[in-house]
Amino acid sequence: MKPRVLVVDDDASVRASLTLLLKQHGYTSAGAASPAEALAILGAEEFDLVLQDMNFSRATSGAEGLSLLRAVRSLRPEMPVVLVTAWGSIGLAVEGMKAGAADFLTKPWANGALLSTLETALSLRGVRDAGEPRLSRDELDRRWDLRGLLGEDPRFLRVVETAMRVAPTDATVLVTGESGTGKELVAEAIHRNSRRKNGPFVKVNLGGISPTLFESEMFGHVRGAFTDARADRRGRFELAHGGTVFLDEVGEVEPAAQVKLLRVLQDRTYEVLGSSVTRTVDLRVIAATNRELPELVARGQFREDLLYRLNLIALRLPPLRERPEDVALLAASFLVRAAEAHGRPARRLMPGAIAWLAAQRWPGNVRQLRQLMERAVLVLEEEALEAPALAALADRPGGDPGDAAALPHPGSMTLEEMERTMIARALEHYGGNLTRVAEALGLSRPALYRRLEKHGLVSREDERE
Repeated sequence: MKPRVLVVDDDASVRASLTLLLKQHGYTSAGAASPAEALAILGAEEFDLVLQDMNFSRATSGAEGLSLLRAVRSLRPEMPVVLVTAWGSIGLAVEGMKAGAADFLTKPWANGALLSTLETALSLRGVRDAGEPRLSRDELDRRWDLRGLLGEDPRFLRVVETAMRVAPTDATVLVTGESGTGKELVAEAIHRNSRRKNGPFVKVNLGGISPTLFESEMFGHVRGAFTDARADRRGRFELAHGGTVFLDEVGEVEPAAQVKLLRVLQDRTYEVLGSSVTRTVDLRVIAATNRELPELVARGQFREDLLYRLNLIALRLPPLRERPEDVALLAASFLVRAAEAHGRPARRLMPGAIAWLAAQRWPGNVRQLRQLMERAVLVLEEEALEAPALAALADRPGGDPGDAAALPHPGSMTLEEMERTMIARALEHYGGNLTRVAEALGLSRPALYRRLEKHGLVSREDERE
C-alpha cells in the first residue's frame, strides 16, 4: 500500500504544494489547517506519518507545534512525526526532537531532501529502540555482509543488527565508543550493505583538518579563492556524491566550522569556497566520535542542533572489557591475519594465555589487542603462546623487545628528528586524535598543526586519501 501522510499547516498553499509533491512520488495524503483538525483526523483515519508545521497563529514561539507533537505521540506512539520549521527557529526543531520527533526540515525545503527525509522516517519505524538482538550471529551473517565485524557478545550483536537494519535507509548515523572499538568498521559495513554500496565511501578525519582549511577541504575551492589556490579543488562532500561520507572525530570540529557543517547536513547544499553558486550533493552521512557530545553541548563546545542532526540513529559500541568472551575469538583471528600478512608460522593461544587476555582491561580496545597479536607473531618464536610471554610483550610499549621506547644515543638523531618521531608516535598512540595528541605533547592545536605541516606528517594529499 502507498504510505499515507497527514500534512498539517495553516497555509493552504503549502498544504496544496506538499500534497501535489507527495502524489507525484507515490504517497497519498490529507491536509489539516490546525492542531485540532489534525487530531480529529488522526482519531478517525489511519496514517503512516505526520508532516507538521510548528506555528499555526501569529505567535512564533512554536508552543502550538510542540503541543501537537506531544498529542500525536500520545495518540499514535509508533507513528513518525517530521517537523517543518524556519531556519532561524531551528532551536524549536531541537526541542521537537527531544519530544520524540523523527526528524525536522527547514523552510524553504528542497524537494529531494524532503522526500528522502520522509522515506527514511518511514523506514526507521521500530528500529530506534531495538532491545536484545533478535538474530544470532549465523543469521546476521546469512543476511548481511559483515566481514571485519568479529564478535558474538549480545551487546555487540545488538549494535550490529541495528546498524544493518538502518543500512538500506539514508538515515544519518552517529557511531560512538572509545578509541579502538571499531567505529570505522561499522561505518564501512553500513555503506557496504546500503543501496549506495556501488558509490564512493569517503573517509574524513575531522580532527586532522586545520580550522583554516576546513571549508577548502570539505567544500572545495575555486582557483584564486585564497593565496595558494592555484587550481580548482573538489571537496570531500563532492567526492562522496552518490555514496557515503564518514566524518570521523566529529567531536573535534571547531565551533566556527560546526554551523557550516550543520547547513550541508540539513539540506545537502553548500557553496564552494570562492564561489557564490549553491550546489546540491546526494550522499549519506555517518559520523563517529570517542567523545561525549552531550557533555560538549553542556559546556558550550558543540552545537545542540548539530548533535540532533547527527544522531538520528545513535550506535554505541561497547568497549572490549565489556565483551570478554569475544577476546579469544578476536585474538585468534588477529594471529591468523598477522601470520599471513608477514609470512610467519601460524600461532595458537594456550588456555592460560586466553584467560590472561580475557582478564585485561584493554584501554586501547580491539586496536590494542590486534597490535599485541601482531607483535606476538613478529617477535615470539614459540608456536604455542603462553600467558607469561604475552604479558612480557605487552609491557614493551614500542612493540620491539629492544630499546624502541628508549632515548637515542647522543649524536644519532637531531632534535628535529626526535620531535618528528615523538609526534608520529603520539599520532599512532591516540589514533590520529589531534586534540589528545596536542594535550599529550603540551602544545596548542595551532602549534601542533604547524609542526605536522613542517614534518610532513599530515598534508592535503594525505587528507584526500
